[in-house]
Amino acid sequence: MPPRLVGMGNNQMKALLLGLAAWAVVQSVPALAAEDEAPAYENGPVWDMAHIQTKDGHFDDYMKWVSTEWKAQEEALKKAGVIIGYKVYLVSNSRQGEPDVILAQEWPNMAAFDRSVADRYKIDKSIYGSVVKSNQQEADRGSIRTVQGDVLMREAILK
Repeated sequence: MPPRLVGMGNNQMKALLLGLAAWAVVQSVPALAAEDEAPAYENGPVWDMAHIQTKDGHFDDYMKWVSTEWKAQEEALKKAGVIIGYKVYLVSNSRQGEPDVILAQEWPNMAAFDRSVADRYKIDKSIYGSVVKSNQQEADRGSIRTVQGDVLMREAILK
């Protein structure tokens, strides 16, 4: 033991150790406070990615629909302020069970999805002419593609 500690009683030693432990806790408070600082990112827009697998021999048929009707639909949604933008991604050498086309829509935030059913029907009617027609067109596209699923993700804007 160092010379200062020689001759200390048990109570004095306990008090010293307790004091050292308290000092260590006080020293860690700034580190704990740092954890409460604002995060290094902010919530950004929301991306909805539809994964599409075209049926054999129908890739060009599907891309024709994407470049005409789907594009017109997305432009109408953008003009109405429903979405911010959209993109089409083509997957190179997709493996079995993976999409070969990804249709992406950029939404301003999660709240943009919280529209009433009546509002969604109104938008569909303005784009397609009728909900029945929209549903029929969707069913018809089933002959040239399979919708494999949808991925919804939020973009993180780094500070």
